[in-house]
Amino acid sequence: MGAGHSHDVKVEGYEKPLWIALILTASFMVAEVVGGILTNSLALISDAAHMFTDSAALAISLLAIQIGKKAADKKRTFGYHRFEILAAAFNAVLLFGVAIYILVEAFLRISNPPDIQSNLMLMIASLGLLVNLIAMKLLSQSKDDSLNVKGAYLEVWSDMLGSVGVIVGALLIRWTGWGWIDSVVAVGIGLWVLPRAWVLLKQSTHILLEGTPEHLNIDEITQALSSHWGVDSIHDLHVWSISSGKSSLSVHVVCQHREVDWTDLLQQIRAMLAVRFDLYHTTIQLEATPCSDASGEHSYTGEPARP
Repeated sequence: MGAGHSHDVKVEGYEKPLWIALILTASFMVAEVVGGILTNSLALISDAAHMFTDSAALAISLLAIQIGKKAADKKRTFGYHRFEILAAAFNAVLLFGVAIYILVEAFLRISNPPDIQSNLMLMIASLGLLVNLIAMKLLSQSKDDSLNVKGAYLEVWSDMLGSVGVIVGALLIRWTGWGWIDSVVAVGIGLWVLPRAWVLLKQSTHILLEGTPEHLNIDEITQALSSHWGVDSIHDLHVWSISSGKSSLSVHVVCQHREVDWTDLLQQIRAMLAVRFDLYHTTIQLEATPCSDASGEHSYTGEPARP
């Protein structure tokens, strides 16, 4: 006996801010590329590279939303929602690539810094900061609801910090004439990006591996189910995420009491999971005696895995 919930994942409200942010970011990226070449500024070129990854991240996010809207079919019964997580993982890889490029290039330049046109560098970086702030404002309301949007938001956030670093570097170069400051700023941007790229990659990989959602405690769920009235034992418990904000649970529940109304018990368990753990997409199999899956080989049992 089981029960379920709609597989739809909320995407309304995500697209418009993503489109506006993409247009702003892609348009200014061209100006930064040209400006970085004209000023010989690695910091500005690194910021332009971030703008490129921002644009790619935003475009991928929009593509993921469009693909995620496709209905479930015989080959993909959960639909295409997980494409969002693939997009987030790809964005993380892009961030890693850009950060490593910046660090390597900065190391090569720091001993022989080129002449930097600090005035033009300052003007372009200031405009870039304004674009990033607008894009961040557009994405901030949806970043906690979608890992995909969060990836795009982190891209823009890192680029915003890069713009601030470039502005500070341009001012210092203007006042001191020390060209090596440009490479130091670029290194700082790269080192700031790396841990955030790792967090995004870790979160997306966790979902792809069908790990327990980070906001849920599997032991608390086990305890709540096992101690529920009418439940003798549980087994074959699985808790995972299809996509951001879409957690699912499946479990076998053993009830050996003949006086218990299974329909009523099922409804009570579903209500408890919804209220206490915000789990609405649940599949619960009621059994009078434990089935073969109760051996523990098919699911988490709270004990160390056997070698």
